[in-house]
Amino acid sequence: MSKQYPPKIIVAWGEAISGNTKIRDWLASNNYAELAMFTFALNLNEEARAWLMKEGHPELMALVMGSEGDEKACVWLRKNGYSKLALIAEGADNNNDAIELLLKQGHKEWVMISMKIRGVKNAIQRDQDDWHKYSTR
Repeated sequence: MSKQYPPKIIVAWGEAISGNTKIRDWLASNNYAELAMFTFALNLNEEARAWLMKEGHPELMALVMGSEGDEKACVWLRKNGYSKLALIAEGADNNNDAIELLLKQGHKEWVMISMKIRGVKNAIQRDQDDWHKYSTR
């Protein structure tokens, strides 16, 4: 990422990804707007996705896209020096080998982020796949 984040901010980001709106809003108002916007982008908010690109955070948008299975996004991350983010994205896209590699490299905090992204992404997919959620009108 273009910014180095202290461990407590990484933990806060994980909580925001998991739906803690109070922490998400704190991130937004304390110089971590890109992390707050990431949570919206992960939840399919097009304005947040555009904001990440416009404000100079293509690596975070590639993390979202990679976690959704976009292999080109992971290739882009690696090509641009974001190998760790590529592994996080692949782990979030249900690739347990990527999680194992992050663990072997000693990146427990990034495994936590990857798993939280996976949880959100898989919940969105379950909702989209559940025909009971659609109106029959």
